[in-house]
Amino acid sequence: MKIYSKKELNEYTQSLTYDDISLIPTQVSRVKSRKDPSTQTTFLGLKLQLPILSSPMDTVTGLEMAKELTRLGCLGILNRFDSSLEILLQGKNGKGVRAVSIGLSTDMKIVEQLVEKNLIICIDTANANNKEVLKKCEQIKKKFDTKIIIGNIAHGGTLQQMEAAGADAVRVGIGSGSVCTTSIQTGIGIGQVSSLLNVYFHREAKKLKVKIIADGGIKSPGDVAKAIALGADVVMLGRMLSGTRETPGEVIKYKGQLWKKYRGSASFGVKMRNEFIEGEETMVAYKGAVQNVIDAISDGLRSSMSYMNCFDINELRNADTFAVLSNSSYIERLPKI
Repeated sequence: MKIYSKKELNEYTQSLTYDDISLIPTQVSRVKSRKDPSTQTTFLGLKLQLPILSSPMDTVTGLEMAKELTRLGCLGILNRFDSSLEILLQGKNGKGVRAVSIGLSTDMKIVEQLVEKNLIICIDTANANNKEVLKKCEQIKKKFDTKIIIGNIAHGGTLQQMEAAGADAVRVGIGSGSVCTTSIQTGIGIGQVSSLLNVYFHREAKKLKVKIIADGGIKSPGDVAKAIALGADVVMLGRMLSGTRETPGEVIKYKGQLWKKYRGSASFGVKMRNEFIEGEETMVAYKGAVQNVIDAISDGLRSSMSYMNCFDINELRNADTFAVLSNSSYIERLPKI
């Protein structure tokens, strides 16, 4: 079996997803217990207990989710589709919110109000490789002293232009979200592992400072560990946080089971607001408090770090031993119940 470095994975002939690779421990670990590693990190000036961001989807991040993630040491990015943004701008119930998403058409007067509240701005679009996205980023950066996230991209070829436009962080991943149909509708996108590596090596080659957000395709704590080891600064979650008590929307009881809605940014429900991005709408089982999900991610990430001889996130980010799995290898690793 060949053990691959990040550079060799980046040169792999096929597009790779998280399910196609595995981290391989090759050292005797110094870590006595999974309680020992620190998952703390700094992102855009914020100290986080976990490198976790929530997706600015209307069925994932409202005011309650954003505030609870702040309490848990993560970062919630408030969605721009429901009434949450309006409530925030009115100065009501906004304590604990640290980031918010906007669209290309969002008025600069609204942006100014958000900046006055010391909020990180996420320009929420499907395609960051667009002159209007870069123009919006430049307009905000020239006028205000604030941190800006843009996205999404699948390749690092334009990363230098994005940093030049003022982007502090870029969301990486097109078509990999669980309710995203971009790749099906447009034929655009590559596997998330290959996408992250391409952006990572473009950043390293150009000595850029822009942060990398792994956005999409993450289904488990193990995927979080893989994304960080591939060079991501933080990961963005949608599906994993969906269905929790803190997500917007009512709990629905159907055939004795509790559910909540989960949809992409251009499901039928969002299109009714004249938003046109690819996505589907579904129901996910009710999961209870989001803290349960965050605790499970923390436990899994710390365990992975103990295997990989890593005491902190930077050490995990420097991990460089991976395996490429056959389909049978992947299946063999799944629980048999």
